[in-house]
Amino acid sequence: MRGPAAVAQVPALRAPSWLPGGNAQTIWPALCSRRPPALPWRRERWDAPDGDFVDLDFVDAPSAQAPWLVLLHGLEGSSRSHYAQAFAHWARQHGWSFAVPHWRGCSGEPNRAPRAYHSGDHEEVDWLLARLRGRSAAALHVVGVSMGGNALLRWAGESGHAAAARVQALAAVSTPLDLAAGGAAIGRGFNRLVYTRLFLRTMKPKALAKLAQFPGLFDRERLLAARTLYEFDNVFTAPLHGFRDTDDYWARASAKPHLPHIRVRTLALNARNDPFVPVASLPQRGSANVTLWQPAHGGHVGFPGGAFPGHQMTLPDAVMGWMLDPA
Repeated sequence: MRGPAAVAQVPALRAPSWLPGGNAQTIWPALCSRRPPALPWRRERWDAPDGDFVDLDFVDAPSAQAPWLVLLHGLEGSSRSHYAQAFAHWARQHGWSFAVPHWRGCSGEPNRAPRAYHSGDHEEVDWLLARLRGRSAAALHVVGVSMGGNALLRWAGESGHAAAARVQALAAVSTPLDLAAGGAAIGRGFNRLVYTRLFLRTMKPKALAKLAQFPGLFDRERLLAARTLYEFDNVFTAPLHGFRDTDDYWARASAKPHLPHIRVRTLALNARNDPFVPVASLPQRGSANVTLWQPAHGGHVGFPGGAFPGHQMTLPDAVMGWMLDPA
């Protein structure tokens, strides 16, 4: 499954015939597929280096020596996201410890600082993984989903050889490796009518709550007028996190140019019918450390499996199968 030059083909990730198309394979698994049994989460609140806080949800393993699986969720996700629950179930089945660090403001409570989170937040990833690694000598495996995958790959590229001292292996799932291409795709047609509206439905209230904490932080009227993620990022995400504007943010935060600098075993999994990630924006060759999986089907963090109404375990089974394969 692994190779330095070729894009891998993964027959196990073929979608069921009863669920055709990238949009159906994105929406159905999130809303309608069978979910694994609910698990007992344990929450910890960590003080961040900048005086803010981050909430992490854990599913504890029976043994303190168990391997760790860490999941970095996607835009507006959390430990409640369908993919987080599926990976948590995989971890419980295999006796692993599991952790979901929440991006700032995504745990159900507003964070304290005049900032939120962004796709290139590799400094945040660095201190989170350092602290997680410091609490256990067991192997650490990390999965980043969508936006979380981009931040994870940015961290791996920035860290170079040092990443291998923290983690055993990485996987980025449905990651928009070229943020400008992904942003353009989600800002037009059906994507704009459905997905963009869903994201802005939660992102705008969070931004307005941040403005109430810090009056004058940004232009309220411009934020209310935003109808795309490009416009939202121009008003909120980019300036709050040190970028000139959306174009500067998307260019500097994108993981794709940093893939050649990754020095730890890494998987980049992207379905070729992902409505958020244009096929033309995907890398065509891996490297000695980065394996590309680009199956024809799966949608965006969908990868449904099984007979109707389907289940959500195809994705964690495939990703963790790769991670545990030493070849």
